[in-house]
Amino acid sequence: MPRQIDMHSGQPGAVVLRMSLPMIAVALSVVAFNLIDTYFVGRLGSIQLAAMGYALPVKLISGSIAMGIGIGAASSVSNALGAGDRERARRYVSHALLLAFGAGILLAVAGLATIGPFFRLLGAAEAVIPYIRRYVTIWYLGLPFVLAPMVGSNVIQSTGDTRTPAAILVFALVLNIVFDPILIFGLGPVPALGISGAALGTVLARGTSLILVAVILLRRERLVARRIGSVLDVLGGWAHVLYVGIPAAAVHLLQPLSISFVTRLVSAFGAAAVAGFGVATRLESFGIVFMMALSMVFTPYTGNNHGAGRPDRIRSGYRYGALYCVIWGIIVLAVFAAAAEPLASVFSDDAEIVAVTALYLRVLAFSYAFHGIVLLSSAALNGMRRPIEAFSVSFLRLIVFYVPLAAAGRAIAGLPGVFWGIALANFVSGAIALVWFHRTIGAVIRRSDAVPAGVAAAPATAAAEPQATQR
Repeated sequence: MPRQIDMHSGQPGAVVLRMSLPMIAVALSVVAFNLIDTYFVGRLGSIQLAAMGYALPVKLISGSIAMGIGIGAASSVSNALGAGDRERARRYVSHALLLAFGAGILLAVAGLATIGPFFRLLGAAEAVIPYIRRYVTIWYLGLPFVLAPMVGSNVIQSTGDTRTPAAILVFALVLNIVFDPILIFGLGPVPALGISGAALGTVLARGTSLILVAVILLRRERLVARRIGSVLDVLGGWAHVLYVGIPAAAVHLLQPLSISFVTRLVSAFGAAAVAGFGVATRLESFGIVFMMALSMVFTPYTGNNHGAGRPDRIRSGYRYGALYCVIWGIIVLAVFAAAAEPLASVFSDDAEIVAVTALYLRVLAFSYAFHGIVLLSSAALNGMRRPIEAFSVSFLRLIVFYVPLAAAGRAIAGLPGVFWGIALANFVSGAIALVWFHRTIGAVIRRSDAVPAGVAAAPATAAAEPQATQR
């Protein structure tokens, strides 16, 4: 089977499915990275585990920035490749990688200068600060090597190859599993570094993936420009990538923010309720893993066909994607309905925590198909260079519906009401996203049908978005 899938030919449903399946490994690996570090650091003690917990906002912020740049790069590169302009794609790749390195350096400098004040502001006790400092210092120093491979993997997906990024991330995960116990607890001549070893293990694993990504982009794909151009060229490329990237990063930042608000709502029902909610959201990541994989490939799929002037394939692929979300949602509903308690008991033997976790999974499982449609719609709109609409779709779910409906549910029905409010937010936002996308793609198709034969239709956002300086 060829690594690269032709996104311009073949049955759209089959193309989207073939691209999505390898990305399940990517979605699972992202979740597993945090679980592995948590497992090994937890063996050091509660203070070290708390220190890593305080570092979570730093990881979320840097991860959101990397995802934003990566999605912006995928949109820019896939549109250029779809239009047959490989040289423009090379410039976007070079500019995006340079932007990722630059963002990593800026975040590292700012982070290293504010470790004490920032984490005290988060409420960290003085006894925890030294452990936080040991962990985040290495994390900050390695940030450029963490962000760049994430962006590079998005670029490789833009070529129609989703197997290689999946293999690289799984390889990095295996390296992290090997590095963590050696660096944390020591082995032979390697000294025990404690919590610093956890951060170093992650940075080394990610850095290795950067080498692999660079080799693929430079030697196999030849998608890195020999010259990045003038300062104006670089700034123009950054503007083109960030036109989609900034709203995409904002969406990823909204997710933990909205969950924090709901956690505050749940905290009124006690520590067991909060613990159960935390376990449930982790299990939920596995429940929506296929929809996450589908959304990862839909930006390059849509962008490539948008660049090629094939809105008909975008609409057809979206319809199949929505159908896959429904089918997967039914499967997850059946699994959670039958096995919610056994799954919850893997994480805790406390009966109250298990009961809260099981309640959440059974209630939310009814709405996962609609949650998937929101993810799919946002990814498709990003591929079509409509970042504000993509942001708006996610903003509706996370801010307009998710938090207010959870609060209203708590006022009406207590803790179960919180969960039913979240489910209702998924239902409503999913239905709106479905209608929104179909109205958007319908307008694009009507506009392309109105263009006289032999005249190429310009993308709808061409006049509005920043363009890279052409040389």
